[in-house]
This record gives sequence, C-alpha cells and structure tokens, in this order.
Amino acid sequence: MTTYERDATPLELPWPFAGREDELELVRRALTGGRRGIVVTGPAGCGKTRLVTEAVRGTDCARAAGTPESRALPFAAFAHLLPETVTLHRAVQLLAGVRTLVVDDAHLLDDASAALVHQLAVHGRTRLLVVATDGTPAPGAISRLWTGELLPRLTLEPSAQEEIAQLLTAGAGPLDPLTAGRLHRLSQGDLRLLRDLLGAVRGRLTHVPGTGERAWRGPVPLTTAVRERTARVLDRACPRERETLDRLAFAEPLPLHLDDADIGALEVLESDGLIRVDDAGTVRLAHPLHGPVLRAAAGRLRARRLARTPDVYAAALDAESAALAHRIDLADVRAVPTPVGEWLVAEGRTLPCGYAAVRARFARLRGELRDAAAWAREGLRGTPSDASCQDELDRASALLGEPAVDIRGDLDALANLADPYDAVRLGAPEKVIDRLTGVFARHADALTRADGPALDEVAEELERRGFTLFAAEAHAQAVGAHRDPRAARHSRTRAVALARRCQGARTPALSGLVLGELTTRQRQIVTLAAAGLSNRQIAERLTLSIRTVGNHLYSAYARLGANDRGALPWLTEMPEAQPA
Repeated sequence: MTTYERDATPLELPWPFAGREDELELVRRALTGGRRGIVVTGPAGCGKTRLVTEAVRGTDCARAAGTPESRALPFAAFAHLLPETVTLHRAVQLLAGVRTLVVDDAHLLDDASAALVHQLAVHGRTRLLVVATDGTPAPGAISRLWTGELLPRLTLEPSAQEEIAQLLTAGAGPLDPLTAGRLHRLSQGDLRLLRDLLGAVRGRLTHVPGTGERAWRGPVPLTTAVRERTARVLDRACPRERETLDRLAFAEPLPLHLDDADIGALEVLESDGLIRVDDAGTVRLAHPLHGPVLRAAAGRLRARRLARTPDVYAAALDAESAALAHRIDLADVRAVPTPVGEWLVAEGRTLPCGYAAVRARFARLRGELRDAAAWAREGLRGTPSDASCQDELDRASALLGEPAVDIRGDLDALANLADPYDAVRLGAPEKVIDRLTGVFARHADALTRADGPALDEVAEELERRGFTLFAAEAHAQAVGAHRDPRAARHSRTRAVALARRCQGARTPALSGLVLGELTTRQRQIVTLAAAGLSNRQIAERLTLSIRTVGNHLYSAYARLGANDRGALPWLTEMPEAQPA
C-alpha cells in the first residue's frame, strides 16, 4: 500500500496576494485619471483589505481605520492625521491635500470621521479607497457614498475554489486538489479562517508520491479561532436544540430527514441560520465546521449513541458511484453532490477502487484534471494494482502534459481505443465519425466540414452538459475555421476562459491560444522564461528591474493558469498540426 511521507517543513505565512486579478485592475483604474476612488464591500474575511492594500502597494497614501472601541470618539480614525481639537470644516481643509486616502473598516467609523470621509468625497480632490463589510450597520455618511453615487461600489463575493487554490499554491506550495477543495469548503471562502486552518494543518501535510504536491488527511484541527467562531453561534442553542444539532453532526456526511427530527427544534435552528433544509426534506448543518466542533464536544457515550454504523456509509457510497456512472452514460457530467466519498478521503479512510475510478473519470470528463488524478491515486493507495484507477491516472496525467502515454501519438491506434472521441479532439474526426452519437457526432461532423459556427454551437452544448475541457477545445477548433475575424476572436476568448477552469489542461487544440491573453511585455518575459532565462537575465536583456520581471511573471502565471515557469515551455510551443 502506498503511504504519504510526512513533511516537517513549516509553511511561510502570510502568503502573497493571489487571485482577484480583474478586481485588482478595477480598483487600480479607480485611482487613475480624473476618477475619485471606489468603495469595496463584501462579507467579512473575503479579502477586501488585502485587495486594497495590493492596489496601492508602492504608492504614497494616507490610511485610516475604524474600530469598535473608538466609535464614541470624534475623528478617532484620523487622530494620527489631525490636531487634537478640530472642526469638520478644518479637518476637510487639512486632508484636502492628501492625494490618496485608504479608509478600512469604514462601517466602524465614528460619526465625525464618517462625515469627514463623505465631505472629502464631495470635495473631490482626494482619491478615496473605502472598505466596508456587508451585513453590518454603517454610518449613513458612509452608505451614502455609493447610494448617493459619489463613488462607484465594488462588491466582492467569497473567494471561489479556483481563487482559493491559487492562493494556497502561492502561499504554501502545491497542495493536492482534494486538500485545496476541503480547505475551501471548510473556510467557505473566508480568507482569515482559511489562513488559520492552513496554519493548523501545516504539520500534518504529507508528500503525495509521484508528485510535487502535499496532502492533508484526517480530522479537522479545532484551533482556538475555529472554536471561538463556532462557539458564538452554537452556544445559543438550548438543550432541546443542541440535541438536534448533535444528531445532525453525527449523521454527517449524510443528511437527516425531517421526519426523523424534532420539527420544533428544527424551525428554531433554521431561523437562526444553523441548518439548511433542501427541497427533498433533508437537513444539514449550515457550516461544515459545526460538525467537527459538536462531535469533539460530545462525550464517548453520547457519540456511541448518535454515530451511524459503517454499513450506512457503504450503501450511500455505492449510491454515489451509481449516480456518477449514470450521469456519464447520459453524457451529462454537471456537478452532483458526493459528500460520502469526499468525507472518506478527508478522514484518511481507504477508498474502494471502483468508486475512485468512476469518480476520477467523472472529474476528467468535467475537465477537472488534477482532481481526476487525485481521485485515481486515492484508489491506488488502497489497491496499488487496480487497472481502472491506473488507467484514469494515466489519462489525466496525459492531459496535464505529464503523459505516461502521449495523447498526441498515433491517431490510428487511438481510434481503436475505448474512447474514440479522443480522435475528434486531436483533429482526426473522419476516423471515428461513424462510431459517435449525439453531441460528439455533431462535433466530429462540424470539424470535418471546418464549420466555425457549428463548432461554437457544439461547444456551447458541451459546456451546458458539464464537459468544460471538450467545450474549450471545440471553441479553439472554431478559431481557425471561422472566416469572420470577429467570430474567431469570440471563439478564442471563450476557449481561453473555459481552458482556465481545466486545472492546467495541455492539449493540442488549446496550444497557442493562451499567449494572446498576455500583454506585449508579458509575452516577451514569458517567452524568455520558457527558454530557461532567470529573472535576472531577463531583466538585463529587457532593461527592467528584477522585481518588475517577477511581477510580470506572477501576473502571467495567473492568466495562463500555470503554477510556475515549469509549465511555460508547453504554453509557448505550438504542437505540430495533426493530419486531417
């Protein structure tokens, strides 16, 4: 059995800024020309302050911040910028010469400070970057910044899984995708909680054999921050409601049905936001951290009474596997819940190879290639000789540019494999067109006729069905088939956008598309880096600072979906065209 080697190297926290490239550019543009600034809002922990800090990095600006303790003190947030005693009119005069002012936690400002910020916005000479948290009361002078259209408002959503993965890689090195996905689910996009969890598991990370990644398996560490965050919510429950919460905690990862629970307690818990009830009448805890905290607080006898037996989970896992296989047969791989499989992996349990193989195939067809490889490895960890898991690992590795067998090899041999659709994706549809049906046959036909609009229509249908990678490839094939340059540009844009979601997919159809997403300077630097030049050598050749080269490469990695310069040679080299 394969085991993961313990890694004792500590992580370096905090991590650098990553993700939010579009939002960062929007904030930076708000500080240029005749613009007066911007208000950035969003839920707590979504990275508002980090975004604004990155936007003004290297510039001269003044800063102020609200705090709960100083809300009763006039101009408390600006005490370091103003005399001890000052009127509002005088405060506006004194700060009118400040070029850029960053105001953090503006929802916590005292009334005088809030009025000062509002007057500076009206005055219009100071560029304002104002940060406020959604869902909390803010002084009227602050909320009127955007409701009164004095400043534009950017509302941040919690970080998406792709952004979390990018952030984790930037700060902690490559983590296996199942670990990154688990951290995203537990943190719910809250970057402060994510940082706390990652710090807690750093000593539990293990090397994944055959990769440069590290993985975390086992119980959730109940840090002080985790306990404090959940205790404020859970401690409000009375004994009757707490019993229901405990039953839900020990039912995880399966839900509890309404008929099996105290309806009165559930109504109270739902109104308090502690549970979620779906259309099928099943109930789950609202936050994934509540279960581990509740289970840890239960005594041994209580845990024995409430815990479900292993056979219940085995039956649920079989049902998940059957549902995934059925969706594959229907050629519809849109996401379906798989909580039992994810829970088994997270807890470090052995995953049946049959389930691991179908889960890996489902992920591969969705374009989640690193996930596919990770699921296959989980099956091989329990059964190293399993052929189905090894086959899925080889296929995912090939699509990631780490082939055990070259997917750009002999197309005649490929056409005889179990999946003839691969020949269409590689540009040889005539070899297999009579063996395909449905949208896959339409793809082969459109490619044979070099019909750009038809290829785009096929791509849209593939995307609707969840085949993200296949859709990206069809759009990419449409680029060269279009006669209208505008249509070709649209196809290319869609191909690149979809390819970014495929975890570093490297296929012939996608090659050569990505570099057009970069600026001219970024393309220069990326091409030199791909040729093996160091940052210092690139800086000397282009007469730039080493820091500038590093910044350009970092931005290029984000746009290209690459983790480091090791991926650049493939991105900059166009594979030879396949015979039609």
